[in-house]
Amino acid sequence: MRHLIIKLNLSMKKILFILIIIVFVSSCSKKEHDTLIIQSKFLPSEDTVLVFTPANYSPEEKYPLVILLHGWSGNYNQWNSITNLQQFADVYNFVIACPDGFYDSWYINSNKMQFEDFFEKDFLTKLKSEYSLDTNNFFITGLSMGGHGAITLFLKNPTTFKSAASTSGILDLTQFPDRWSIKDGIGSIKDFPELWQNNSAFYLLNSSNIGDKIMFIDCGTEDFAYEVNLNFVKKCQDLGFNFKFISIPGNHSRKHWRKMIDKHLEFFNKQVK
Repeated sequence: MRHLIIKLNLSMKKILFILIIIVFVSSCSKKEHDTLIIQSKFLPSEDTVLVFTPANYSPEEKYPLVILLHGWSGNYNQWNSITNLQQFADVYNFVIACPDGFYDSWYINSNKMQFEDFFEKDFLTKLKSEYSLDTNNFFITGLSMGGHGAITLFLKNPTTFKSAASTSGILDLTQFPDRWSIKDGIGSIKDFPELWQNNSAFYLLNSSNIGDKIMFIDCGTEDFAYEVNLNFVKKCQDLGFNFKFISIPGNHSRKHWRKMIDKHLEFFNKQVK
């Protein structure tokens, strides 16, 4: 019996040693994301950006870019806290970038900051200089405030992006004149109605020239923004825009966003191929 116990102890030690080696090797080989710090005259302070490149990334190749925008009160790490972005970069062979939207910038030019100017002149310029990107395959999506940002930036800059998507997006700011302190950035809707409309995806449809490019819109049926999303897709239909709309049970939650982001990336991937 004593010999048997000794043999078992030795076997356990051997197994433990092998497990330690496996964990050590896997941790060494694990792909780490990049963290970019971008200084800009258009922002109140520097912007932090998380960037995920595929495990097989090579500067000799060109990669599609997917930009993920976080929601109100979130930051550059929100999407990566919801799901495994490195895994998606590996699976779809995308470069994925997550800028910081400064809690409540709404990704627009306002009296708080000029986020749109930063986005175009500093953020995209930095990504193009640091990574090997296929500029014919730029995509953008986001959740809630970020869904608003993704669609409005797409409608305002249709030549920059191949497509855009939104999950639980606030696609018409005019329906929420007293929520989230939007008026602190662009004034009250009573005093500046045109400014509110010019920064709302719903109204930007009237003048946008996206041609046959397609948008992907989704929203849970129990989401407070559901009616706004329904109005947006109906207007897309009335104006003849291409769109994909998914309406499933769900609310304004991480659970819903985690479920939908894979569908967004799959949607983008099909357009690349």
